[in-house]
Amino acid sequence: MTEADRNTADSPYQLYQPEGPVSALFLDSPHSATVYPTDFRPDASLPLPLLRQAEDTFVDELYAGAPARGIPLLCAGFPRSYLDANRALEEIDEALLDAPWPGAKQVTAKTRLGKGLVWRVLDTGEAIYDRKLSIEEVQSRINRCYLPYYAQLQKLADHAVAEHGAAWHINCHSMPSQAAQYATEFPGLQHPDFVVGDRDGTTCDKRFTDRVEGVLKDMGYDVWRNHPYKGVEIVRVVGQPQTGRHSLQLEINRKLYMDEAGLSHTAGFAKLRHDLNTMLDELLKFTRSMPARALR
Repeated sequence: MTEADRNTADSPYQLYQPEGPVSALFLDSPHSATVYPTDFRPDASLPLPLLRQAEDTFVDELYAGAPARGIPLLCAGFPRSYLDANRALEEIDEALLDAPWPGAKQVTAKTRLGKGLVWRVLDTGEAIYDRKLSIEEVQSRINRCYLPYYAQLQKLADHAVAEHGAAWHINCHSMPSQAAQYATEFPGLQHPDFVVGDRDGTTCDKRFTDRVEGVLKDMGYDVWRNHPYKGVEIVRVVGQPQTGRHSLQLEINRKLYMDEAGLSHTAGFAKLRHDLNTMLDELLKFTRSMPARALR
């Protein structure tokens, strides 16, 4: 990575709001940022294309048609390898730090892989840093990036509930065609076209998961549920079905729309974007058909 590639992010997120009425459905893409902050300072010998393998590249573009349909789209302004918005604040990997973490911490499957709140290694095992990070560095990333992002997620959910009686949320991701060694607990797994995750039915009304899965299967896609990705921190926080807040995670196989090594669109990009727009149209019909009083 070179200094020319380390641009300063202007904001912890970009929020694309509809110009007209706002639906009860909203989306977020926490891993599609491609702007690398100047204070990142990864190992200078780490090639930028390798570092960028951590991105959910182009996911924000795939869902760019959402606001025109009345669907807000929230995108993180910081890259995943800098700070992973889909982790709990307690998922601290102390092996990366120059001192003990002063706050609460928790060992999870992700921290054991070196993929906690701040990543230590890439999916393929390369170390991101040739140095230890200070406590102040990590706390600064949390305060500048993580907390504002989650605050905006909650605002979107609160607005949907206030206006419509319920909130429906899709947490948008992409996955490599094959799981890498340090990516999941299932290295080498050949991924399907889509994985829908609702943390085993705990983060949304089952009918929402069924509808997303059904629409995609009707289009001919191979769709799995809750394996190998159940949904992580964002859907856990947003998804509170007992209060009318429904959230699921949707993973898209990158082979459908991009050259995974070259990080460029393929011919499949336009078709997939069209199909996702069709899915969103169907989900709008679904959310409008669901009486708020039946969702709590």
